[in-house]
Amino acid sequence: MLFIKLTFESFRFAWQALKSNLLRTILSLSGVTIGIFSIIGVYTMVDSLEANIKNSLSSIGDKVIYVEKFPWQFGDGEYPWWRYFRRPRPKYSEYKYLKENLETARAVTIMDWYLASAKYKNSNYNSLCQGITYDFNLITEVPILSGRYFSPNEIESGRNVAVLGGEVADVLFGEEDPLGKPVKIRGENFVVIGVQEKKGKQLVDVGGNPDQKIYIPFVKHKRMFSSGNLYGTISVQAFETDAKMVKLENEIRGKMRTVRGLRPLDEDNFALNRPDAAANFLTSIFGSLRAGGFVIGLFSLLIGGFGIANIMFVSVKERTNIIGIQKSLGAKNFFILFQFLFEALFLCLIGGLFGLLLVYLASFIQLGSLDIILSTGNIIFGLTISSVIGIIAGMIPATQAARMDPVIAIRAK
Repeated sequence: MLFIKLTFESFRFAWQALKSNLLRTILSLSGVTIGIFSIIGVYTMVDSLEANIKNSLSSIGDKVIYVEKFPWQFGDGEYPWWRYFRRPRPKYSEYKYLKENLETARAVTIMDWYLASAKYKNSNYNSLCQGITYDFNLITEVPILSGRYFSPNEIESGRNVAVLGGEVADVLFGEEDPLGKPVKIRGENFVVIGVQEKKGKQLVDVGGNPDQKIYIPFVKHKRMFSSGNLYGTISVQAFETDAKMVKLENEIRGKMRTVRGLRPLDEDNFALNRPDAAANFLTSIFGSLRAGGFVIGLFSLLIGGFGIANIMFVSVKERTNIIGIQKSLGAKNFFILFQFLFEALFLCLIGGLFGLLLVYLASFIQLGSLDIILSTGNIIFGLTISSVIGIIAGMIPATQAARMDPVIAIRAK
């Protein structure tokens, strides 16, 4: 009960100080408001950007290893492309070998892409035509809105069947049901067996937007676009744990070296690429951006903290007689200390809430496909920083007030 009474009394004093010098308080709080807006605004933008990019990366598969000709490289450094140029591309026979012999793989697939025009009656659409194998939907999600996915027999025999992206289906067929209708790709008719759900526009479309793709069997794709040369990109998905991911990577390396007849001292003539490496690289970049935003906002917070401290010193000076009366009536030092600390904390929290409100209002600004979301974690972080600044700014004035001699305080003018 005593704590509640002290809190209520401190709140009343803080509110009176806020109302009695409204202009001075607003100007002092502006530093805290701008500081919180700067820090949480940067954090919110970086978090939204990171979530959007990582969501785009997840569209190419989680815990997946890509067997390719060229390795991915992130960051600075020379890229020796001439060393990789003569490497052979992964072949369909190698995909088959990995699929039959890998023990730690959840799914194995091979795929390739080609930009082609799709036609239906008088409608045309320049689509990314992607050849895939049956396990593709285990590695990359293929949400079917209507119709169905490929059967194993359709994939193995290379039949003329296709699954359309949502945007492709809308442009070619409009309101007409596309299922069972023929779509002409490079002079050949493909029967539409399925239509994907729309993913929508992404900030970064890794591997192409599924809404703009047409999926067909891999073997048929290579017959049409590569004169039957069965090469592509092999992707292998591990089971859930990271330990199995490492084990799978070592197993793939061993199997690929075996199938390509490499001797023990020979260098790998293939690359094993992992999307999580890109995610880790981006995390380090976003961490630097957060740190930079925090440093920038910290200067505004320091100015705001000095402003709050100034208000508290003035408040102590104005209420010296009241402090003396309170002490003469038996008020303890901790009561006076708590009173002024709470007042500084209350003022900083008001400034922090206004800063968070500005960030929230800014989140409604349309920035193309980037959705800005003010997370609960950032709200808590902003209020925590405001509280810390308030306690630091109010500590010296509150200590000064708590140590006053009641006789001298009562006589003060």
